[in-house]
This record gives sequence, structure tokens and C-alpha cells, in this order.
Amino acid sequence: MVRSFGVNMRVMLLASAAMLPAAPALAQTAEDEASQSDNQEIVVTGQTTRDRPLITASADITYANRDDIDRKAPRSTADMLELVPGIFVEGTAGQISNNYSVRGLQGGGQRFVQLEEDGMPILYGGGGADFFFDQDLTIDRLEAVKGGSSGVLTVNGAGATINFISKRPNFKEAEGVARVSAYNYGQLRGDFYYSQPISENLAFNVGGYIQSNPGVRRNTFDYQGWRLKGALQYNFGDGGYVRLSAKGGDVENAYYATMPYAFVNGEVRSIPGLDTQFGNVAGDAFANIAVPVSTFAHPSGFREFSHRDGVVAKTGQVRLDFDAPLSDSLSLFGHARYFDYSYNFNGLFPGSGTGNAGLTSAVNYLTPGAGSPINGLLTLGQAAFPGTTRFGIKNLRTGVVIGANQTAALNALNGNGFLQRTTLNHDYVQGTDFGINTGLRWEHQGDGFSSSFTAGLMYYKVKRVTDQSATGSVVNDVRTNSDIYDIVALDGANNVIGTLSDNGLVSYGDWGAGIREREDSTFSLYANEEIAFGDLRIDAGIRWESDKALALDGNGAAINQPVQPGVVGVIRDVGSTFDGTYGTRRKTQSKAAYTLGVNYLLSPDFAVYARYANGFQTNNVDPITTIELYEVGLRFQHGRIFSGSATVFQTNFNNQNYNFADPVNPSVQTNLNADLRTRGVEIDFTVRPTDWFSIDFEGVFQEPKLINLELNGVPQAGFSGNRPERTPAKLFTITPVFQLPGGKGEIYARYKYVGSIFADHGNGLALPSYGVTSLGATFNLSDRLQASFNVDNVFNVVGLTEGNPRQGQTQAIVNGFFYARGIVGTTYGGSITLKF
Repeated sequence: MVRSFGVNMRVMLLASAAMLPAAPALAQTAEDEASQSDNQEIVVTGQTTRDRPLITASADITYANRDDIDRKAPRSTADMLELVPGIFVEGTAGQISNNYSVRGLQGGGQRFVQLEEDGMPILYGGGGADFFFDQDLTIDRLEAVKGGSSGVLTVNGAGATINFISKRPNFKEAEGVARVSAYNYGQLRGDFYYSQPISENLAFNVGGYIQSNPGVRRNTFDYQGWRLKGALQYNFGDGGYVRLSAKGGDVENAYYATMPYAFVNGEVRSIPGLDTQFGNVAGDAFANIAVPVSTFAHPSGFREFSHRDGVVAKTGQVRLDFDAPLSDSLSLFGHARYFDYSYNFNGLFPGSGTGNAGLTSAVNYLTPGAGSPINGLLTLGQAAFPGTTRFGIKNLRTGVVIGANQTAALNALNGNGFLQRTTLNHDYVQGTDFGINTGLRWEHQGDGFSSSFTAGLMYYKVKRVTDQSATGSVVNDVRTNSDIYDIVALDGANNVIGTLSDNGLVSYGDWGAGIREREDSTFSLYANEEIAFGDLRIDAGIRWESDKALALDGNGAAINQPVQPGVVGVIRDVGSTFDGTYGTRRKTQSKAAYTLGVNYLLSPDFAVYARYANGFQTNNVDPITTIELYEVGLRFQHGRIFSGSATVFQTNFNNQNYNFADPVNPSVQTNLNADLRTRGVEIDFTVRPTDWFSIDFEGVFQEPKLINLELNGVPQAGFSGNRPERTPAKLFTITPVFQLPGGKGEIYARYKYVGSIFADHGNGLALPSYGVTSLGATFNLSDRLQASFNVDNVFNVVGLTEGNPRQGQTQAIVNGFFYARGIVGTTYGGSITLKF
């Protein structure tokens, strides 16, 4: 039966410990029973006390089953995170590399939020996990914890942990599911899942998907991909089990960064030739471009940028899980996995570094002086070709040349007359991530109290090698499937007498050496205690972690290396790129995370709780960043008619530190360090007046503020009190659901409101609020056949999630134009699901 998300979340049974990847002897052996009962859901995440109702918990926990995920119809992993109240998702990069933040932390990253699969981090560091995980039919449900013991019982997840729980092998009978889905933007996908017993105590399952997907914005290329996962589980007679599993994949995806927008009469509009809703400057011109680079980075002296390949993520993992009861009250558990991964990122970054200054008329581009974004190149061209009368542009696709004196033709270019500089970001990452989590759980019933105590250790050994060399920029026009232009020197008759650029490339080595390596060897000891005295429950946990880290950073050449023979243009060296040497940093750091929570049941339907948590995020050799979370909440339920909670929270983020490209010189990194303070309230409730209708509300209303901000160690008093970049003060979702008679399915709607955000810490560019309406329906055509349809952004709303993060900390709209990244227009699709 399909049920509302809010009801599911509140009828479940759970423990208050926020995140315990290894603990669940009960959850791992009782999963079949949990799946049979609509009102007895067992939550694996953080379970140390058996059969503990949500109303008695002292942590903020969310639960979504398979129906909830299907109703959301996620286009990406980030979309699924919107099922968790208080998580702000910037889902505008495409299927991968999206940003998400929690409780007032600035947008633009993934810090303090840990994505897990079956209780272990997808990646130790957390960031970038959505490159390597997609939901499919092997996923049974999602469980999430914000704050609480999330930072104690997992690594790098002090703000929130989102745990994707896989289906377990079926020991009773064979079962299978097949699904085909299609969307109007061109995605085609086939999913399958199959499980069956081999013997009384041995069973297996396998599942995955294949897809073809050009991405949600217009694209001349189509991207392919597959993922496959399987498990073999043996159950012992005493309730224990051992499970061996593996997964692999090879998935191509499109990626979207910022693009130009117009601001007209207070409204965000399209630039002619580039639609806000589906426009995409990428296309055929960017299919394959050879970028000159240091021979220390690539012996040939070239590195290929390939938009045709997009972002290619490859994964391979093997994993072993076991649970062994040692007595009626004591059990031993263990989880270990080895993950090998890579991604080959080919992404376009229009306006990167140059910002709005790089978005100007073609006439300005070709006119020497401060008004030209390529004035340095024009100066070199004047010296290289003394007979130059003027400059021009040559379309690399058509060969057409337009001179600077042909102003009418230049101003008519694509209906807008603009050119821009677009950075080619080729980032290849190869990594390994080995993790172990093992420990003991002891449950004890005493005179007037009960106790569940869990203690364990975690070990992670991770390595990540990055090659982001050969980052250059081209001059292209402003339209969908844009063209790249060479800058040429012309004589008086507009004949080409020389070429200043290299197949459109006007700079090399824009982002420095780009070669680096990171290693971490971490060890954690943790303990969690849940004790109950009648209606009073007290929860406490602590984790100590030591991280032995190594950082190797490739040095940029002091004397820039010449380009290879045959490279045309007036730029004769490869810029600031790898010189073959490394700077080495080593550091061992340790830190303790701890939490204390209390819940008091005033009546069977009304409880109050409070929680304090102090957690942290490791950052290799860089300083550990910390987070404090205070929360006080209440929960109330009245039969099936109403259930809800309200939580007041205070979050302190200390020493938030990251680097960004200096807008004046993008090869130089600017360091930002700041503290953040957020106070807010989170509200979550479901009203079900009848059996056939329910309405769910989830929202957060918060006041985030910056304090103590420094740029390169210099205090910036003017930023104090500003709102952190890309962080809304208001965020809520309303979901009404109508059940069809006779269990024939449901019709639902969703309205998501995102409050206004600032594109920068300087609060110079405000991006307006927006609301997105979605509709969907599921029809149970028979016991085995189901059809689903959904439409997202029904009213084709324009919504922006970021400005130009590579432009700096003070952004603005210049001459009515700016760079930003936004949601797409109306998309729709559906699926057919067959159970067998």
C-alpha cells in the first residue's frame, strides 16, 4: 500500500543514536519482519535499543521507504536528499556533482553531510559521493539523521547522515522487479532486481540499471551508463549472518556550471539565443580540444578536453558484513569494504575567473584597451603582426571571419552580440577507500531501567590522486550549442594575416599546476549508551579519531615551459603548470566528538526532547573544522489524524575554511576562513483527515549569519552579520496525496519553496526566491503491473541556486547581465514497473 512520507516517518520504530553503521544485530536479522508490517518499520540507522518508538527519540530522524522515493521521482541523488527536512539542495549541476548543506551552513559544498550505503560512508571524506551512487531498485529505503550522534557514530557526518539501505536477499521465495522509464529530455533507463533462496540458509540478490541520458539541458551528445550490485548472504541458526556483496559501474553524465542571465525590470530573463530553462552553451565545438600543458604533467605536451565524454565515473567495490550473537545480550558485528573509483570530469565553466567582465560585446572584445577581456592577447598580437589594421573573429565551425569594423554583424551575433570566456576544466581523480567498522553491543535489563551499550572502532585508509592540469579558456559566443572563435589579425581589407589564439584557446594554465595527491590513515574509537528509566531516556555518545594525513601538491613552473612545436597563436608558453616537483605536507591530528540527549514522555502521545552535539570534519592536513548543534523539540501525535514535531535549533560552525580562484588572477587561490551562526526552527507534520487524503508539511525557518570572516588571513569587518552565500532563510515543502479507491494507486502534488539567497558572502547579488510545483500519479494496473507519471516544475518557474562562485566574494549585476546556475523548465516522464 502506498503511504504518505510523513506517516511513514512517524510510525517507524527507531533508536535515538543518530548513526550507527555497524550496530544492527536486530536490524540485520529482523529486516524480513520489518518489511512485512506497515506500522512496524525498523530503522537500521543508529539502532541500539530494540523496538524504540520515534516519539521517545532524542534525535532528529527521517525515514522514507521505496514508495516515498518513487513518489519523489528523483532525477539525481541530490533530489532524494530533499526528502530530508532542513537539507538545502542545489540540484542544478545535473545528475552528479550537486551541492547540499544542512541547518544554515553555506551552500556550494557537501561539508558535514555524510552519504552512506548500508551504514558505511560511500566515501570517507563525504564530498563527491554522488558521483558514485545512484538510487535504483536495489535500494529499499532512505534513513537520515541530523545532528545528534551522527558525528559520533560515523565519520565526517556531524551535520547529517543520509543512509541508503539496500534490499536484503529473499530467503522465502524468488522475487523480481523490472522497470522501464523515459523522460521528455531524452533519458531512457531500464532497472531490474532479482532475488531468490539457494537453500534454507543461503540466498542472493542482484540488481542495477542501464541508461542513455543526454542530460536535462539541450545537448548534442548522449551519455551512456550502467551500474550493477549483488549480494550473497548466509544466515546462521543463532540469528547471526554473514554477507558478501559487490558492485561496479561505468556511468557518463552531463555537467552544468553557470551561464549568462539577464535582469530586466526586477526579473530574471533569458539572453536572446540562450534560454534560461533549457539553454546550454556546451555542444559540438567542445567535443575534443587539445590543450597545451607541461610535459611534466603529460609527456606529449597536450591534454585532451572532451565534452563528448562528459563526466565518466567508474566504480568497483567488494564488501563483507557479519553479525554474530555471543549470548542473549551480547553480539559482535563487523563491516568492511574496499572501494576503487575514478572520475574523468570534463566540465565547462563560462565566466570562470573573468566573471561579468568576460561577458561583453564582440565589439569590445576586438577593441584594444581596458574594455577588452582579452586586451593582453591583443597587445601580443599587435607586436607579433605589425601590419595589423584591426582584429577579428573567425568561427571555427564555419570559417567565417568578421572584422572589428563590421559592427552591425558583430552586434547581430546570435541576436545578442555577446562573446564570453569559458574555462575548460578537465579534472581526473583516481582513488581507493578502505574502511572497517567493528564492535560489540550489550543490552541489559535492570531493576527499573534498561540499557543498550555499543562500543567499536573504525579504520579508514584512503588515497586520492588528482590531475587538474591544462585548464585553459576559449572565446565562444552566447547561445545554446555555442561556437568557438579564433582571434585573428586583419589587414585593411579584412584578410587574415595572423592568428592570435590556438583553436580558440586564449590562455593556458589558468588554475595553476593542478597536480595533487591526498592520503589519510584514520583510526576511531567510539561508544554509545542509551538508558531508560521509565518515561525518561538519556542518550550519550563519544568518538575519538586520529588522522595521519599526507598532502602532495605539484608546484607551478617558475619559468613557464614553451608550447610544443606546431602550436599556433601568440601565447608561447603553457602558463602556470606542473614543473615536476612537489611540495609535501604531513600532519597528524586528533579530535573527539560527543553528544548528550534527553527525551521525556509526558504522555503516550506527547514528548519533549533536547540534544547537544559537538562534531567535526577532517580536512587532510588542513585544520579540523568543528560544528556545535543545540536543539530542543517536541513531538505529538493523535491517532492517524495528526502527527508532527517542532524543533528549535542553534548551530555554530567554526573555522569554515576553503579556497577559491582569485578573480584577478585565477591561477592564484584565495583562502577564506569564517565562523557561522544559525538559529532556526524546523517544523514537520502530517494531517490525515480521511483514509484517502493526507497532507504533509516540512519546513525550516532560520537566520544564518557570518562572523569573523578573513580573506588570506586579513579580517573583513564589512562581512560581519551578512548571510552566508547560497543559504536560504526559508525553505519548505507541502505534499498533498490522494489515494484512489480500491488500492488503485494515488495522485499527488508537491510545492517546494526556496527563499531568496545571496550569491556571495558580500551579499552584493541577491537571487530571488522561487516555488516549484510538481504533480504525479501512480496507477496499480494489477497486482504485478504499475504505471507512474510525473511532471516537475509544472509552471516553468525560473529559479537560481547560485551566482558565479569563481568570481569572488562580492558579486554584482553589470549592465543588466550576470552569471548564475538555475533549475530547468518543465520536465515530465513516467515508468512501467513489472513485479514477477
